[in-house]
Amino acid sequence: MQRKSFQTILYSSAGIVVMLVLIIAINVITGAFPFRADLTQEKAYTLSPGTKTVLKKLDTPITIRFYCTQGETATPETIYLKDYARNVEDLLHEYKEVAGKNLIIQKFDPEPDSDAEDSARLDGLEAQQLSDGDNFYLGLCINMADQRVAIPFLSPDREKLLEYDITRAITEVLEPQKPVVGIMSGLPVFGSQPNPEMPMEGQQGTPAWTFVTQLQQDFDVRQIPMDSDKIDDDVKALVVIFPSGISDKAQYAIDQFVLRGGKLIAFLDPESAILSRQQQNPMMGGSPPPSASLDKLLDAWGIQFDKTKVVADLDFKMELQNQDGQSQEEPAWLDLTPDGINQKDIVTSEIDSLWLPMAGAFTGVPVQGLKETVLLHSSKDAELVDAMMANMGGDALMNGFKATGVSYDLAIRLTGKFKTAFPDGEPRDPDDTNAVSNTGASLKESKVETSVVLVGDSDLLADDFSLNKTESPFGEMVSPMNANLDFAQNLVGEMAGDSDLIGLRSRTSMSRPFTRVKKMEAAAEATGQAKIDQLQQSLSDTEDRLNQLQQQKTGKDERLILSPQQQAEIDNFRKQQAQVSAELRQAQKDLRREVVSLETRLTWLNILAMPCTVTVAGVAMALIKRKKTSAK
Repeated sequence: MQRKSFQTILYSSAGIVVMLVLIIAINVITGAFPFRADLTQEKAYTLSPGTKTVLKKLDTPITIRFYCTQGETATPETIYLKDYARNVEDLLHEYKEVAGKNLIIQKFDPEPDSDAEDSARLDGLEAQQLSDGDNFYLGLCINMADQRVAIPFLSPDREKLLEYDITRAITEVLEPQKPVVGIMSGLPVFGSQPNPEMPMEGQQGTPAWTFVTQLQQDFDVRQIPMDSDKIDDDVKALVVIFPSGISDKAQYAIDQFVLRGGKLIAFLDPESAILSRQQQNPMMGGSPPPSASLDKLLDAWGIQFDKTKVVADLDFKMELQNQDGQSQEEPAWLDLTPDGINQKDIVTSEIDSLWLPMAGAFTGVPVQGLKETVLLHSSKDAELVDAMMANMGGDALMNGFKATGVSYDLAIRLTGKFKTAFPDGEPRDPDDTNAVSNTGASLKESKVETSVVLVGDSDLLADDFSLNKTESPFGEMVSPMNANLDFAQNLVGEMAGDSDLIGLRSRTSMSRPFTRVKKMEAAAEATGQAKIDQLQQSLSDTEDRLNQLQQQKTGKDERLILSPQQQAEIDNFRKQQAQVSAELRQAQKDLRREVVSLETRLTWLNILAMPCTVTVAGVAMALIKRKKTSAK
């Protein structure tokens, strides 16, 4: 018996030693051949096709000098930054695997008063000062011949944009001449200075929108006045944002720009949420009408855009907080999921969440010669509502909501050869009696095919509706609330020839909304609204009946007294009203119970799935082992 016990202990110890040796051997072997498995659904930790395309284009060796402080200090900040630095280094190794000999990676530890620190400063890197006063370098410089682009500090706050930042820097080295992108806007997207006529203590101007500052990293961005009569020839793509009150002369300038082969992206809007907020603030003074379109150009292209209507959608409605801090459903504030986004187009294929506050719809059929591609659209559980009504809140829209069964186009692309919207040439100023028509000098039709993208909302570009800003130890941390800016940058990238970076931007804000829950809520809302409509119709019928009965009375005094028939009608309506109200409350309770039950099941599934799988696997292995042992 003792001998058997000794053998058991000996075999167990030998088994543990063998297993330890195998683990060490496997680690040594795999260490020589780096391998990472990306198990995320969107392949967030795998190089995107755009990056691989850029790297495969390399025909001249480029050098990436990676600087990271490797001091022995072990504060929470240094541990956090060093851990992030390892992620950066792993990513650079993946770049090397794709680029091969055309990519050289050099790693430096810029210790104080060292040659590596001098090199870091010459490359334009900036040290991050930590809470203990030490400097920490974490950046890189990409160099090819005499071209050099630096990322001064690789902030962990931009981890989701890491691949995009590095690939963009490589493209800047390869093509140092940035394409020119013009921006014409009726909103202060370039920022604004304090109003000298309204001095206030501590008053400051507003910064440029993040959409603009991000474009400035990739393009030569040029501000074009709203009253321009010509777009410069070197502008490759023109972005028009909320062209409120745009003149015919400016529309003519855009018209001729398109006919010359220029690319146009226009963010129109039937109701600007940004301007609506300003108009509610008495200190902002007067502001232009909160709607904007390019009427003459759209008419020439066969497209209509009603500036008085916005799209309300039960499937894509958002839930906002009102002034009392209570949650309120807003069907005119759209939260588009992939169901409302064209997943087959390069611009939107990886976009999965867009916020469009009070967006308009494009209708009509493009004129002959133009092809239309729908990029964004509503569900069929939608309708067009009055823009002024949409500003009054969700309750006003839900009352009487009737889905039309039509999927409304929220963003479209027109491609082909465009014809002029000004066949008589440049429009003349009515006050200028000496103006001479230049009909012969103006273009009538584009000689080459070009593209125009029309988006029915401009608020999606604003920081308030696209970014979440919070303070962190490393400064202001900015994270996307949705893919609004990715969508806009993808459009500009496609038009200005930066298509390789489109897929990289789109991956930074991937989200997975509970689409099943949203559909359940939309179905319940539709059912509840049908009951409300039925109640209102019943009320209208009862009032009509009361009026008819009242007209049958002949005496003046008799009309002031309710007849038994009238009283019965009123009592019947009140009973019906109470019954429908009770049914609505019960439907809301059932809806909430079903939603909570679904969320609870999903939560427990996420928590218990892996432990249960491991437990079942362990029990199965134990049973198999026991069966084999008993067989011996």
